[in-house]
Amino acid sequence: METTIKSFPRQLETLHERCYREVPSKTGAVEFLGGLVALLFPVTHGQLLTLDEIEYRWADLQLHFSRLIHPVIPAHQSRSETTKRFFACIPELYLDLIEDAEMFNESDPAAHSMEEIVLSYPGFYAIMVHRFAHAIHNLGIPILPRILSEHAHSRTGIDIHPGATVGRHFYIDHGTGIVIGETCVIGQNVKMYQGVTLGATFVKKELEGKKRHPTIEDNVILYAGCTILGGDTVVGAGSIIGGSVWLTESVPAGTKVFHKADIITTFASERL
Repeated sequence: METTIKSFPRQLETLHERCYREVPSKTGAVEFLGGLVALLFPVTHGQLLTLDEIEYRWADLQLHFSRLIHPVIPAHQSRSETTKRFFACIPELYLDLIEDAEMFNESDPAAHSMEEIVLSYPGFYAIMVHRFAHAIHNLGIPILPRILSEHAHSRTGIDIHPGATVGRHFYIDHGTGIVIGETCVIGQNVKMYQGVTLGATFVKKELEGKKRHPTIEDNVILYAGCTILGGDTVVGAGSIIGGSVWLTESVPAGTKVFHKADIITTFASERL
């Protein structure tokens, strides 16, 4: 027993060395995210920067990102080229986020300014981090996107897998308990409330890489606590899914689905 106790630190040394070489720093990832958010949304930072300072921080973020992906960059990819590709996405992602914030401002009567949304709305924060994580995921970089998404999850209670595809003008109200699966596809102008699950009908490792989660088309509203499951399930454009509905089959465009006297009622003919 004493020999085991003495030799165990040597085993841990090997593990530490391997993790340092093969896994991005979680602390470094969160620091990078914080720096990027502060630069794009100065209201979160509370400091006026000159153009020189902005350019310096922009360049420093690129260096930070390049170092961050070093342990996980695929062998066939260049760190410098991958870094350029990610930062080339930022201007468009920034415009998408401004549109998301405008969607919040237009949708929530309790919102009084764009600054309030950026500073204090968990739904906006979760969407923002997801858009960054999804861009990194699309570059083929493993682990790092999930670190970012789980950081947002821990802060907001909103779990969006970085593989999920989310359209423009996305609105999450309250948000706690939302789960959006890896292969979920969400269209434009979608509104979602707390406790919504967009998941798979069942979980098996053999389904890796297959479409397991639903598709939500444009202009859909998903009310609190509804559960929509399955890779073949499509919620048609302009539909409304009521609170606590359990849905495992597709509904056509313009459908209302809700609970009434413990029975799910579907109005397929009622256009919205």
